[in-house]
Amino acid sequence: MSEFAPEKGLSPEQQEARIDAILAETTMAEKVAMMSGRGFFVQYAKSGRRWGSEPYAAGGGCERLGIPPLFFTDGPRGVARGHSTCFPCSMARGATFDVDLERRIGEVMSIEARAQGCTLSGAVCMNLLRHPGWGRAQETYGEDPHHLGEMGAALAVGLQTHNVIATVKHFAVNSIENVRFTVDVRCDGRTMREVYLPHFKRAIDAGCASVMSAYNQWNGVYCGQHRELLTDILRGEWGFDGFVHSDWIYGLRNVYAASAGLDVENPEPLVFGDSLLAAVEAGHIEPGVIDTACRRILRTQYRFACAEDPLEAYTPDLVARPEHVAVALEAARKSAVLLKNDGILPFDPARVRKLAVLGRLADKENTGDFGSSRVHPAYVVTPAEGLRRRLGDDSVILAEETDLPAVRKACAQADAVVVVVGRTHEDEGEYIPGGGIDLGRIDSPGLKAVTRAQSTNGNGPDIGGDRADLDLSPDQVALIREAAASGKPVVVVIIAGSAVMVEDWVDTTPAILQTFYAGMEGGTALAELLFGDVSPSGRLPFSVARSIDDYPFFDRTARQIEYGPLHGYTLLEHKGVAPRFGFGHGLSYAEFRYRALKLRREAGGIEVQVSVRNAGVVTGDETVLAFVRHPPGALEGPDRLLRAFTRVTLAPGEQKTLRLHIPLDALRQWDPATREWVFFPGPYKVCLQTRQGQLIEQSLTLASAA
Repeated sequence: MSEFAPEKGLSPEQQEARIDAILAETTMAEKVAMMSGRGFFVQYAKSGRRWGSEPYAAGGGCERLGIPPLFFTDGPRGVARGHSTCFPCSMARGATFDVDLERRIGEVMSIEARAQGCTLSGAVCMNLLRHPGWGRAQETYGEDPHHLGEMGAALAVGLQTHNVIATVKHFAVNSIENVRFTVDVRCDGRTMREVYLPHFKRAIDAGCASVMSAYNQWNGVYCGQHRELLTDILRGEWGFDGFVHSDWIYGLRNVYAASAGLDVENPEPLVFGDSLLAAVEAGHIEPGVIDTACRRILRTQYRFACAEDPLEAYTPDLVARPEHVAVALEAARKSAVLLKNDGILPFDPARVRKLAVLGRLADKENTGDFGSSRVHPAYVVTPAEGLRRRLGDDSVILAEETDLPAVRKACAQADAVVVVVGRTHEDEGEYIPGGGIDLGRIDSPGLKAVTRAQSTNGNGPDIGGDRADLDLSPDQVALIREAAASGKPVVVVIIAGSAVMVEDWVDTTPAILQTFYAGMEGGTALAELLFGDVSPSGRLPFSVARSIDDYPFFDRTARQIEYGPLHGYTLLEHKGVAPRFGFGHGLSYAEFRYRALKLRREAGGIEVQVSVRNAGVVTGDETVLAFVRHPPGALEGPDRLLRAFTRVTLAPGEQKTLRLHIPLDALRQWDPATREWVFFPGPYKVCLQTRQGQLIEQSLTLASAA
């Protein structure tokens, strides 16, 4: 029956004719089968409960007609199969503000997915960081919707370069981990449209071809069966023509999700399947609903499967090849954020020949959480290993916080001290009760019995989940204080998925570098950054407050929670509270100076022009962040919002004139009275934010959006 299968070179018209033939040939039972994944539980058990060890059939396909299913892989950090390239986590990459790099990372993931038999990727996680306590913060890019949208769109474009279908997730308002299956997030229409949806739309506009629904509820309706989200907004307003699939288990509550716009249930037909077929046969669901869902699935699959591939073949030797690992190293270099530097960095190699490297995380492979985003690289360069390679084994002295006498001895023998602190998969990430993912049991050939989506399996304590607090552990704080008391130059390196409170120890420490979860080459990058081979260039994609009370209310046990329009830097500015380190903060070994800011009305938006010079003595990368303030008379809202950014490399003394475009559509506000996007004429102020937080401002009056 190969005449029904996708073939390279089929035109759009030929694809549509083939899809028509498939829908005419298949039975209702076969169509309903296309709307579910299958075989996951058996596959998962055979793999020894290793997530993503084999490509998973995630919907679509018809064996009788020779049509293959979609084969899914997860992985915001890389392909969750084999020994793929492990990139820094998404939050780290968010700190680069480098959309070209993110697109290239997507291309690498795309090649490695194809080389391992996968055609559908769940790598584009774009849930907004409302609060840094969210356990899966590391899987997204930050707290600002515009920034999220640009980075996520770039990853989606890169992923689809080699004809892997990209999935954007989790749609929507998913930002509490421990109660993600049940929590009801309440927020009004304007907040939803201006804060929690724009980044998803940006990815859809960039061509992202599939969407994964969220577990949680929005205003009392589960997102996997939320007609306003999946049909009215996604398809009706945004014109999305791809397919929507559920999150893994408990993503659906009843068969009427199909009528709401959910096309594929993953990973098994626990709600759809026989129950959906029975609902159609009983007249509760129109057959046209099934045909529409299958057409969406097939159109998307065939568009990619029939397109010419950039490479002639995708063979296993393409996985983690040196060129791919080099991109991971580039991302680790560019993502580190220098939070504080009282002149001790970069280390002078002539003076710093022996280092005390302290903390249990210093020599631990620590690339992120152990949930669905986990990648298993062939190796990981730890912070200590990176410094050993730089200085030699005898020049790196290790000691942990559990042995303070050894810490004191190490500091006494060293020229400088590096303290590595932060989090691991045990502290934050996808919530895994009992220390292991238990995704059901096999009770019958039909795989109809499922215990709980994630239930204790007796292998150990809970891991991951939302953070109980934002501070370092007491023993890590004691370690920092001990290092500071040594009188040696001290650098604190923070490994974490989002903000860590520093108030207890920041004044004792001359330098702080946040490297996030830096991927397989993180230790290599750290050594280069500390010794000045590379200038730190990351900028914080979130705000580090001075008090936890400065963040929005967060309850990791909530049954219902209210999301307002302000969070992160918008909330801090509204309160008039200065952060410890604000959104966009990040120091450099270079020194950048701005001049000649000019604004000009151009077709479809505002052109922002500014000249940036590197007045320092080392090459460095600068990121220009452009915020906009609305004019008087606009709807009440945040004081300013990020609306454009760009990144540039400058040699010492080099100056470049940069131009950024702010679309007029980005200036509109959602009017809840008219349920329309409205433009307010008047003087718009564009603010460029330097690395130290100063604002350079210019106004431009816009009479209309025409």
